[in-house]
Amino acid sequence: MTKTYQSKLFEFAYFPSYEDQIKELAESIADPEVWDFSDAKKCIYSILKAYLEHTFRKIQAEKKIYFTTNNKFAAFNTGLVTPNLEEIIAYFEAYKSPRVHKGKTSQFFFKGFLKNSDNKILTNFSSNMPDIANYFEKPAALIFNPKCTLIPDIDHIIEDNLDRFPPHLQAATPNEVRRQLFGAIDEVKKKVKTNYKIAIPQYYEGKIQLLLPLCLTAGSSNPDLALVVHSLNDTTYTARTCLTLKMAYSNARLIVKPQSSWLKP
Repeated sequence: MTKTYQSKLFEFAYFPSYEDQIKELAESIADPEVWDFSDAKKCIYSILKAYLEHTFRKIQAEKKIYFTTNNKFAAFNTGLVTPNLEEIIAYFEAYKSPRVHKGKTSQFFFKGFLKNSDNKILTNFSSNMPDIANYFEKPAALIFNPKCTLIPDIDHIIEDNLDRFPPHLQAATPNEVRRQLFGAIDEVKKKVKTNYKIAIPQYYEGKIQLLLPLCLTAGSSNPDLALVVHSLNDTTYTARTCLTLKMAYSNARLIVKPQSSWLKP
């Protein structure tokens, strides 16, 4: 049975002109950034939409949705900034009585993405300004430790993720897939030991993990997949899955815009 995706952001509030509001945020309010993948046929801001949804989930889990004392207004910090580095706040107003939109009951409706210096934000939240989501409880988890051993679960990576591999490997024999994967992991192990910045942190299901590039196509220096690495203890990393580069970028963008030579939209 296919699991139906439920937007927590849309459960919280009704967005009367969502597509227009996203476009305005991307093009007129936030610091310029690429919000679509390079193969997108048209501009739909898919990365930004995913970013806002998952940022809201983290904010909600941390109980950082801020309300006025009369519950008339609500706000949360998007984690985005303007070109002048002013924080951008998502601002909501309560319905006088709950409204039903497409079968869902909403207590609030979206009013706009506002700078934290906006008069509406200052009037209602100046004594308790919305805070950003916290991904930095353990800063050391964001950086690859080259002294640690990396032990991948090769069988699990292949069995659960073969459909993410390049087409030429999906059609290859199991032995060939295994050889290519072993080779790619050995290569990136050597690279990350001399340049820890290759490892990019991502946030997924409440955990910080690290992403490493896997080059699985002979003769190409461009990665095909991202190996997901997480810490078992102070001396050992393991890897049990890999992601497409789109999945990896979306997860990494939750923490910060990746400044990477290999992971790009």
